[in-house]
Formats: sequence, C-alpha cells, structure tokens
Amino acid sequence: MMTETEFKPRGEFVELCNLLKLAGVADSGGHGKTLVAGGQVRVDGVTEHRKTAKIRAGQRVECGDVLIRVVA
Repeated sequence: MMTETEFKPRGEFVELCNLLKLAGVADSGGHGKTLVAGGQVRVDGVTEHRKTAKIRAGQRVECGDVLIRVVA
C-alpha cells in the first residue's frame, strides 16, 4: 500500500535529494542522493537520476511505497 504525503516548498522549488530528506523518506541529504543515484526515485512517473532536480508545485515524487505530492 502506498503512503501519500504532501510537501509545500518554502520557495519556488526544492531540490530532489533535499525533498526526500525533508519529507522523511531519507535519513539525510546523502541518503537521498543515494536513493536517486540507485534509480529508486520517480518524478511524475519517470525515473529521475538528477540528484538536484528542481521539484515544483504540482509534481509527484515516488520512492519505494511513499508518494509525495508537492503543493503550492
């Protein structure tokens, strides 16, 4: 079963590895980078390999059984 959570960035965007940390999916930014590098993160249904991809409101990030909806 997928766990869904919402995240509201402070600015216009949040970097992917930081989003994973701030949303509680990764223990640290370094762990977030490892998850991205390992191909375990999908943004809007597509595997994302850029650790610092800019994630904006309206996007959906999946990692394992967690779905993060980024809201404005």
